[in-house]
Amino acid sequence: MNYDTIKRNFQRGLWSLAQVKAAVRKGVITVAQYEEITGARYQ
Repeated sequence: MNYDTIKRNFQRGLWSLAQVKAAVRKGVITVAQYEEITGARYQ
């Protein structure tokens, strides 16, 4: 799993905000990448 896969899955509606946030917690993507993918501020 990587940034491109997560972004594509989120855009297709396959991943929720919570799932993308979990990827940040696991160190797969950064907070900045989370915000870029979702358009939402990381909290």
